[in-house]
Amino acid sequence: MSIRLYAAAAVALLAGPVLAQDAPAPERMPAIDKPLPPAADKTPRATVMLADYRYDDLLWENDKTAHRIYGRALEAYEPPSGSGIDSWGKNVAWPFMDRQLRSGDQHGYHGEGLDFYNVGTGRGAGGLGIWFDNKLWTSRNYRSYRILKNGPDVADFQVDYAPWPIDVERKVWETRRFTLPLGTHFTRLVSTISSDKPGELLVGIGIGKRTAGDGGELTVDRARGLLSWWGPQSADHGRMAIALRVDPAMIAEIRQDADNNLVLLKVTPGKPFVYYSGSAWNLGNGGFRTREAWDRYATTAKLDFALPR
Repeated sequence: MSIRLYAAAAVALLAGPVLAQDAPAPERMPAIDKPLPPAADKTPRATVMLADYRYDDLLWENDKTAHRIYGRALEAYEPPSGSGIDSWGKNVAWPFMDRQLRSGDQHGYHGEGLDFYNVGTGRGAGGLGIWFDNKLWTSRNYRSYRILKNGPDVADFQVDYAPWPIDVERKVWETRRFTLPLGTHFTRLVSTISSDKPGELLVGIGIGKRTAGDGGELTVDRARGLLSWWGPQSADHGRMAIALRVDPAMIAEIRQDADNNLVLLKVTPGKPFVYYSGSAWNLGNGGFRTREAWDRYATTAKLDFALPR
């Protein structure tokens, strides 16, 4: 049975995902403030890079979507920082994140996209933690990275997170691989969580509740392993849409905490597992102007949960 949860409303039980007929949504691009320097090459490309000039942010994007995670250096500059996944809106097919970040105003609209999705200490667009004693225990920012392939057809890299405590019970640490090909809104993530003690873990993968202002609407379809969030209208910036897809067989529970909508997975320490994080900007590439259109895409995208060989 599918469950549709509304972030500011009661829970409704549905027999399956009910997608209303698409209706046109008002479309108004933000005013351009100080256009970015022109891209040297406007060929669509998947790319990943270290922004060592910005506290070691790791940036990755393709022709549809753009993301970053935060490095250890940011913990001192912007405490407490966090290991959530940031998502940017973009409306060009070529890379723009590096030029946007170097502008000194990543949150403004300079003609190619913008960052108005506020991760904070939440999980953002698919960050994770360990669910224990009715609480999500999360790592700090990534500690090391390795770029496996920097385009043009795929952005592929791996990061390590240093050990973090789960109350006083145990410690865990994680290696996670991120893979984003051209032509999709979904990054494929392969996580391996190790522990100093044996025994199954409950891993909570989240979508932040307050990343683009309070509110938003959440669709949950447990049978398909889907959480799909349609964010609130943010001033004149539009909306962000986020989706998680997990292997339904791994789901233990759907939960919330103060900061996140969570899907809890049963995970064996040392055994890798696959999940997906997707995002889109309703004024950007992809043409998702309504919640129904985003839910339809997030539900029907053909995704593979097999482990890489």
